[in-house]
Formats: sequence, structure tokens, C-alpha cells
Amino acid sequence: MVSVRVVAAMPALRLTVRTGTDQLDREVSRIYGTELPDPARFLSGGELVMTGLLWLRGDGDVPPFVAALADRGVAGLVACDADTGVIPPSLVRECRKRGVPLLEAAVDLSFADIIDRVGSAIAAERGHPRRQRRLITALARGAGLSELLALAAAELDAPCWVLTPLGRVVASSGPELPAEQTPVLIREFLRADGRPKWVRGPAGSATLLPLPDSDGRTSVELTRWFLVVGRAEPRDEVVAELVNLIAIQRNREQDGRRVADQVAGTLLRSVMAGTAGPAELAAMALAAGPDLRRPLRVLAIATPGAPPGRAGAVLAELAATIAPPDQPGLLGTVDDQVYALLPAGPESDVELAARAVAALRLLEPGLTTSRVVVGMSAVTTGAELRGAIQEARHARELGERRGGRTRVVAGTEVAVHQLLLATVPDELRRSLRRRVLGRLFDYDAEHDGSLVETLTVFLDCSGSWARAAARLHVHVNTLRYRIGRVEELIGADLADFTQRVDVYLALHAES
Repeated sequence: MVSVRVVAAMPALRLTVRTGTDQLDREVSRIYGTELPDPARFLSGGELVMTGLLWLRGDGDVPPFVAALADRGVAGLVACDADTGVIPPSLVRECRKRGVPLLEAAVDLSFADIIDRVGSAIAAERGHPRRQRRLITALARGAGLSELLALAAAELDAPCWVLTPLGRVVASSGPELPAEQTPVLIREFLRADGRPKWVRGPAGSATLLPLPDSDGRTSVELTRWFLVVGRAEPRDEVVAELVNLIAIQRNREQDGRRVADQVAGTLLRSVMAGTAGPAELAAMALAAGPDLRRPLRVLAIATPGAPPGRAGAVLAELAATIAPPDQPGLLGTVDDQVYALLPAGPESDVELAARAVAALRLLEPGLTTSRVVVGMSAVTTGAELRGAIQEARHARELGERRGGRTRVVAGTEVAVHQLLLATVPDELRRSLRRRVLGRLFDYDAEHDGSLVETLTVFLDCSGSWARAAARLHVHVNTLRYRIGRVEELIGADLADFTQRVDVYLALHAES
């Protein structure tokens, strides 16, 4: 039996027992790495949990984390704080209180070493060392997801893919997933509500297995990766081990992205506040990754009606889906609004927006009371980054006022007057609209009239009597009479350019 005591005694791991010396005989069933503040739903009991404490923002985060481990009956906890090299006293106290053995890992010890040695010992104990040890060893030496899937596919005699609900193939064992299969798999995965599911699609049978999400604060079904095994119900421990190792690998990759995203957030806030000079901004950009001299786009997102935290998770996945290959976007938060900095590829704004729309529509089976709205700036550079952030935000605000469960609005698709109106608070916009056109709305309501429609068509035709009359299917004299009545009601001379602009803006104030 591989117990916590056996793990603690492995000389190469140099683990220090901080608490729970009387509970070290617990059997370790598997290794689970996490940076979730509450990993309970991914624990079934007996796990040796590993964490780098990225979830820890203050002592108040410790009790719920340890409670989740204790309630699920884990074998023990291995922790290491790479920043300080010191385990917080609050974690030691809580583990002692809740009866969770706590092992402290040395700062220079790679979690990959723990995975390799402990995983190999568990696999050998269970009598099938070669099958699972190949996966564990591959991960320990730094194998990517595609190599892990290739090894698992050989063991299972079935192709494997890792997908996202936005249709991105994160990794595969080799064969390309048929295009017509992807929407079917995503729809069935979203309907499965986080449970494994067997499906029959256009390309044959497959099993869908949800992978642990790295962000436990979101509604994970919309951003959770899932494993597709091209075979019906593969009941094999290789699959269970593969799910665990993919989650560990994903956490590894995302640890580095979290740091870069934090720098990107500081960069965006400095740009908006105007508190940093060009040299300081360039230094922050270098630390985060984007070259501010190269073309960029800014994306802004809103998820009305969704739980907190979903917006950032969905935007991160969307950015990874539509970004140029090997150039993932970076996320940053300004005034509680999430933005993505995206390297600009060769696509036009309209083409990129169309791809974003197609990806987001795959999410719609998982949307109930919430929506996903994205605004996209035109291509810009670091010198114009502040304006691009504002353009993306205003485009997103326009999208929120339009219908549909998913919506993408590119800044270049929005007229200048719409972007300007988007900066005006809703209450003020409604007030101005009422002040300019209120009597006209009242007249149409009382007389079942069509003066608002007449005015709209007349202005859309740039004041051309002939074109407007043709569109309305009325005589020009009838049109002149109606416009005269409009001018009388609203007290404006539509021959005056300035007054015509005011009326036009009031008409479109809520569009």
C-alpha cells in the first residue's frame, strides 16, 4: 500500500511533515493538483492533493479550502509557496484542526517529481505499472497534451481529443475530428451538466469526459475542457489517469498565464489612468508578452445574468480560439470590466467578428438566463491603446442593447454617432430622446400615426424628398405635409443642418 507515510519517507522528495503525524497511514489512491479555492467536486477520497497556494489571497481563504479536503476524505496535502518559501501558519493550524496531514515541499522541488515517483509507486502497487507509468513519466519529463493523448490512444486503441465548448481542439492524438461532429459533441457535453456521457454522432460513437476546470468560481460548463475518446464507454483506469494528468498539465500552463494576465491588467489600468509614460508601458508590455509596436485588437465582454467570474473565463477561451496560432491573448481588468489584448492577424474586423460569433453560438445550448456580449476594437498599436479600449467597451455596450443570447459587435461596424451615444449614460440618453421627440411619440400613440416612421425614413434618405416618398409609397406632397407636421410638433427646422443632426441623434439614442 502506498500511504502518506511512504510518500513522506521518499528521500528524493525531501518532504517535511508539518501536521498529522498520527494520520500518515492513510492510503493514497491518486495524485491531484489544484489551485482552486474549493476543489471539493473533483475529489472522491484518498487523493494526495498538491497545491502551489495560488488560490490563497488571505487567511480567510484557508478554512473553506481545508474543509473541502477534510470533508472529501483526502489522504493528505502537499503544499509549497514558491514566492515566499514559507507555508502560512493559518494553513498549518487549519490542517491540524481538520485532521488533514500536511507535507511541505521544498521550493526547488518540482511537482513533476512528486507525480512521477508517487504515481509510479501507485501504478506498480496496482499491478499494471507499464500502462499508467508511461503517461505519468511522460508528464514528469514535460510532455505536452498531444503526446499524452497519443500515448493514451495507443493504450485504449481509440483516438482522443481535448475540446472546448467554443470548438477549439486543444490537443489530439493525431486524426482530425470531423467538422460535423464538433457541434454535436459540444451540444451533448453542455447538456450533460458536467457528467461523463456516451454519444453517437455523425462520425460514430464517442465518450465525453469533463476535465477539472482551473477556475472553480465560474459556471464551469461554459469554459470547461472535455476529453473525447472515440469509443463507446471506455471503462479503463488509463482514462481516469489521463483525465487527472491533463488537468495537472493545464494548471501548469495556466500558472504562467495568470502572472502574465496580472501584468496585462496593470498595463491596461495604467493606460486608462494615464499614470505611466511610454518607457514604463513598454517595460510592462515586455513582461506580459505583447509588443505594443505590433498591431493589436482589444476585446471587451459582458455576461449579463451570469454568475461573477464567468466573463473572464469565457473571454480567455474566446481569445485563445480566435487568436493567431501560438499567440494567445492576454486578459486584464479595468474597473471590474474584463478586456483581452489580442495580436492582430491578417483577417479583417468583419471576418474575425464572424469567427467569434460562430464560436460563441456553440455555447448557446448552455446559456439559460444569461447572455454573452463581446465588443471588438479596430486594429491598433500601443500608442492608441486607450482609444481602442474605449472603442471595445462602447461596442460591447451597443451589443448589450441588441438582442440575441450571443452577440459580437466590431467597432468598425459601428457608426461614429453610435460610439458617441454609447458614452452617454442610459438615463440621460432616454431623457434627451424624450425632450426632443416626446410630442411626436405622443401624437403617434394617440392617433395611431406614422410620423416617427416618416421622420426616420426622411433622415435616412438624407432629406431627399423623392427617395423618401418612394420608400414610403406616398406622393411627395403627402411627405411634405407630414414633415411639416413633424417640424411643428417637435419645434425644429429640418432644413437647418444642426437641428437635423440633433433630431437624428435623438432618434438613434436607444438603438
